Amino acid sequence: MFDFSTPVNRYGTYCTQWDYVADRFGCDDLLPFTISDMDFAVAPCIQQALLTRLDHAVFGYSRWNHADFKDAISGWFLRRYHSNIDSNSIVYGPSVIYIISQLVQLWTEVGDGVLVHTPAYDAFANMVSANQRQLLTSPLLKTQAGSYEIDWPQFEAQAARSECKVLLLCSPQNPTGRVWTRDELGRMAQICHQYSVKVISDDIHMDIAFSDYIPWSQVAIDQQWALVSSASKSFNIPALTGAYAVIAEQCTQQGYLTQLKSAHGLSSPSILGVIGHIAAYNDGEAWLVSLKDYLHGNLEYVAEQLNQAFPELNYQVPQGTYLAWIDLNLLQIDMDALQQLLINDHHVAIMRGDTYGVEGVGYVRLNVGCPRSKVEIGVAALIAALHQLIDSNK
Repeated sequence: MFDFSTPVNRYGTYCTQWDYVADRFGCDDLLPFTISDMDFAVAPCIQQALLTRLDHAVFGYSRWNHADFKDAISGWFLRRYHSNIDSNSIVYGPSVIYIISQLVQLWTEVGDGVLVHTPAYDAFANMVSANQRQLLTSPLLKTQAGSYEIDWPQFEAQAARSECKVLLLCSPQNPTGRVWTRDELGRMAQICHQYSVKVISDDIHMDIAFSDYIPWSQVAIDQQWALVSSASKSFNIPALTGAYAVIAEQCTQQGYLTQLKSAHGLSSPSILGVIGHIAAYNDGEAWLVSLKDYLHGNLEYVAEQLNQAFPELNYQVPQGTYLAWIDLNLLQIDMDALQQLLINDHHVAIMRGDTYGVEGVGYVRLNVGCPRSKVEIGVAALIAALHQLIDSNK
């Protein structure tokens, strides 16, 4: 029903991933597999809704606090995840990381600790540092089966620290792609409740889960939590701006809205972002289902090619996201040399794993949110560069 195979030329659109790849990689003629947006056109229902609004041709101040926006979100959670979300608990924000930052400020003091599973999305550490809080890490353990598990004794020890005030959970987890089970979420909820640790759950990748995604609202023991998300990842509309949070406690809702409206003057949202969310959640389900099938096929292709070339890697398709988190440590290669080969010889840009913390040393993160033909080029380049390094060391 939907075409994900035909490439879309993104050059010249002020696109961060394509037009500004030199900012991070030093060259501007690279095929990028970098930041996590996709190369696909949006769902037709979103494009049509935006075109209809553009035809109106008046773009004055707008509102988000109405039933059309909030009911689209709560309806999505009910239909997709069998989760009842109170529409009155939903608030808007310009981005997920903005909302998280404001909640961290509301729930902590300077010097307090924010607990994060690592490796982690690099914006988490940057945000925690900029807010003068401590980043408390809980490194995930890689299993022999190629998955990633929580180190429960270490996690609880971190949560028990007096300075630990907030768990910043990523669900599904970026970059490993873990989709937390109900038992894992419940155990985290028990530990956080025991030590009075509030929970901010960043669920922006929730719609690209290949196993059962469970919202934090289904396991929460108390009211000290917020779930933050957006349609921006799953429906590829981050440039429209817009995100939302479900904030359980009313006084926290009010504190957040004071920051949004009075301190920062952000109460009038991008009308196109609001309309994009409404269209995605009301009418975009069939497109999303088709997209997920295509993305899973891309990830299966990566696994097939990598494991054929290097069986010792035993790369496994992640449980969620369109990000291939690839452990190259067993190959014992020089990661700096690999990057230079990828850039200079193969003209591709692939994110280094250490971008996401020390636990990412020896990894790369490959974005497969693109046509299969592009994935084929990227994987072939990675395999060829690895062979070059291995052969040169013989």
